[in-house]
Amino acid sequence: MKTMLKPFMKKLFGTKYERLPRTLLIDLILFWGLYISGFRIKIGSGIFSLTVSAFTGGVMWQALSSRDNDDDLPAMLMLPYDRRKMVFSYTAALGAYTFLTKTALLLAVLLSLSDRGFTGLLAGLLCGIHGILAAAALFSLNGHRYADGFRIAVLTAAILLSGSSPWFLPVVLAGCLSSLFVLLHADGYSFALWEKAARHSGTFFRSAGNGIRYRRHSMLRYLIRYLVAHRNYLVNTGFMWAVACALPLFFRQAESLTVIPVGFAILSLNTPLGILLSCDPPLEQAVRFLPGQERAFCLPYCAFIFLCNLTADSLFLTSWQLLTGGVNLRMFVTALFFALCSAVCSVLLEWFFPVRNWKIESDLWHHPRKYAAPAIMLLAAGAVGTIFFG
Repeated sequence: MKTMLKPFMKKLFGTKYERLPRTLLIDLILFWGLYISGFRIKIGSGIFSLTVSAFTGGVMWQALSSRDNDDDLPAMLMLPYDRRKMVFSYTAALGAYTFLTKTALLLAVLLSLSDRGFTGLLAGLLCGIHGILAAAALFSLNGHRYADGFRIAVLTAAILLSGSSPWFLPVVLAGCLSSLFVLLHADGYSFALWEKAARHSGTFFRSAGNGIRYRRHSMLRYLIRYLVAHRNYLVNTGFMWAVACALPLFFRQAESLTVIPVGFAILSLNTPLGILLSCDPPLEQAVRFLPGQERAFCLPYCAFIFLCNLTADSLFLTSWQLLTGGVNLRMFVTALFFALCSAVCSVLLEWFFPVRNWKIESDLWHHPRKYAAPAIMLLAAGAVGTIFFG
């Protein structure tokens, strides 16, 4: 198993595992800096465990869904291999990457602020393992995903309810063992993205391509198809639209309308739409190689992000009108301003500062650069709110 694990680990952490010490040092510095600040918040045991488990499971799912794995996994599957060793080597490598580079950062923040000590660290470790195994087990299933999803949901609810009670350890162990049982019946092809795509080949693209010829190219058509092909982007977009509907519930308690621009800035955080060039190196190479692509690519891309942002802002204003009332023309103009500025900033960052040298797509999703545009929008929200809504 060690022989099969090493290629995956070197891909994720570097040939000499040079990425791991640097990441752990950052986690240690962050933990110590927050700990000596003396600031503490009370975090319930159930909330702490659920946060770690859900976050780890989500990042693990992103790692498993990374199309960059298609470059390495097929070569491994062409060689003679033991089915179970392959499954557990692949899961262990991505699980180690998820926990050490992402969950460890979350634990550093939670443990330093909540002062939970060794018991919190142990609970975080167990919940992280549960999230990794649950995501891998669910991803490996081609059928019966709804049944296994129900199992994971029940166990997650049990973790939340058990909290610091004596039932916590048995519940987490039961979740880990049940996921291990599912993985025992999986094989390497269960994690192959091209296998899953082949089973769903009769979807949007096949039906859209049959018998249809277009006289002109269209970047908007390409972007829409790209979004449909990457359903995790659609899920993120749908989540932001749900946030847009829910934000007025929290903002209506504020006495000032200065929270309106802040809401628009928050809704510009749909970062997967702002990294479409970074996450597709062949597209970036083609765009930069062909002449006249600054206008042919950037303008439709900017319009696409603008429409997505404006949809979220419109839902926010609609929800505000239904719950609070008082929506006026000034709010609509502000929504247009923030939607356009956010789109322009995202496109300029992608064109001049694309993210490169990432290992898998999950690195790209959590890269600090993708938060630059929302941060600029938050700063602008403070100024706009003070001037026009103060």
